[in-house]
Amino acid sequence: MSRLLLEISESFRIASAQIRANKLRSALTALGVIIGIVAVSLMGTAIKGIDAGVDRSLSGFGDDLLYVTKWPWSDEREWWRYRNRKPIKIEYGQKINEWIAEHPGSALKRAIPAAERFSSVIRGEYRVNMIYTLGTTEDYARAIRSEMTQGRFFSDLEAEAGRNVCVIGYDIADALFPNEPAVGRTVRIGGQAFEVVGVASRQGSFLGIWSWDSMVVLPLNAFRRYFSSGDDGSQLRVQVDPLRMDEAKDELRGLMRRVRQLGPEANDDFEINEQGAIREQLDPIKNGIALAGFFITGLALFVGAIGIMNITYVSVKERTREIGTRKALGARRRTILLQFLIEAVSICLVGGIAGLALAGGLAALIATVAPAFPLIFSTGLVVVGLIISVLTGVFSGFAPAWQASKLDPVVALRYE
Repeated sequence: MSRLLLEISESFRIASAQIRANKLRSALTALGVIIGIVAVSLMGTAIKGIDAGVDRSLSGFGDDLLYVTKWPWSDEREWWRYRNRKPIKIEYGQKINEWIAEHPGSALKRAIPAAERFSSVIRGEYRVNMIYTLGTTEDYARAIRSEMTQGRFFSDLEAEAGRNVCVIGYDIADALFPNEPAVGRTVRIGGQAFEVVGVASRQGSFLGIWSWDSMVVLPLNAFRRYFSSGDDGSQLRVQVDPLRMDEAKDELRGLMRRVRQLGPEANDDFEINEQGAIREQLDPIKNGIALAGFFITGLALFVGAIGIMNITYVSVKERTREIGTRKALGARRRTILLQFLIEAVSICLVGGIAGLALAGGLAALIATVAPAFPLIFSTGLVVVGLIISVLTGVFSGFAPAWQASKLDPVVALRYE
């Protein structure tokens, strides 16, 4: 064992000397590996960044919510299957809450009725258009995960009375009230005056997903008084036990069928959506990034491996007499094999480290230029990059190293 360790350490010393003696050749040889490691690192960074960005954007809405709507969040290409469904009535929320109160062991916690539309929000000469406006109850504040940077959420009494109060997102407050507090001031929404009682903390949005930053929340009764015609656009947001999600979906489905008075053979005329559907819609983006990354990585590593294999063959030819001398002095085939194999692996490792450093620098540059896109350059990516580098070195260096180990010392010593 000690002899093997000595041979490995000596092989690394020889490899280091060869790389230093042929710096330009080694750098050009490792270029394919560098490109491949940069590609796989940036691909992994982008995919992790997409996941983190989606989680950050959706976290403010609560990851333990189910959404009962008329339309599905996916498969909208078959819209004709859903257009004739009856709307989701606001009153369903009260019936579900009554059932939850009678069944304390349920996986459902509370039902929150809501209605939505897009509105213009105006304050004097300042105006923002196409703002997602949500009418809901005070229970919404108990379900979401968002802090108030100014003020508070509207109270039970304000919600019940349908007072003209609102909570606005950070970006809306910044646009309408630059350099001044928004709480206590008045804005006009759809031509009606509303007092701002709270401003949500900055959350950030990602890939077009709506966030608190560009939302206005009103008491549901005020929303219905001014903006709603019937139950069009209404929905239920049901908070559940996240550890019992499947059970909660089954309970909610049964309750909705009961309140909709559907027969045993009738199909559901409502949809139970969850945030996972949004994540699934981003899968094609992640798959496209992964496919492109794997293609570039594979191509670059293949070219790099061929280059390293050729250079290792050249190195074997250049040092044939050296190999003969070492064999004549008692060097084993294993020793010669390790020498050239470790040399190829060392070049790949140097290329891998350079590629990881370059990928880290590019990720930092992208994060500076586009801070809304979260890039996560993790330790796992570093480990994967180094493993790929080692495997590439083993793959590309084994054949020439094996050839070197099989050389006849007499023939090698007579090689010119």
